[in-house]
Amino acid sequence: MTHSDTTFLTAGELAVEIRERRVSAVEAMEAQLARIELVNPLLNAIVTLDEEAARAGAEAADQVLARGEAVGPLHGVPVTLKDGHATAGMRTTVGLEAFADHVPATDSTIAARLRQAGAIIIGKTNVPPRLRDLQTVNPIFGRTVNPWDVTRTPGGSSGGAAAAVAAGLVPLE
Repeated sequence: MTHSDTTFLTAGELAVEIRERRVSAVEAMEAQLARIELVNPLLNAIVTLDEEAARAGAEAADQVLARGEAVGPLHGVPVTLKDGHATAGMRTTVGLEAFADHVPATDSTIAARLRQAGAIIIGKTNVPPRLRDLQTVNPIFGRTVNPWDVTRTPGGSSGGAAAAVAAGLVPLE
């Protein structure tokens, strides 16, 4: 398997590939970041991306495996969270201009549990304001489009999440 083949694996499949060292977490992360760079400008699904932390997390995940330490079920798997879940050190806006620069100091329950499972949170996906609409558009980031038909919406409130997973930007949201 080449690392470019990993972008459409499920989270479970990718976790197995990483855990069994058929692909490194770094290779998987680089494949996801390349896919994001190529496709996300067309979709506007991922609105906050921390490439530096993503790469550091992947390197750390590989080091843990090299030491033979126990790992969680999502060890090394890149994930995003919709922009309504507080994520320590990562901008969380809930689609509102008043929170455009809000960076929480602590994780929400879902962010903490994903990290405990070994997932690497690489960014945030677009949402409607206050997560309350049937389409995903807000005054900070604009509109997210459906990856299979850009004239349509991927829905809301998880439109950015749906578009990101459907387009192979991340295996789990």
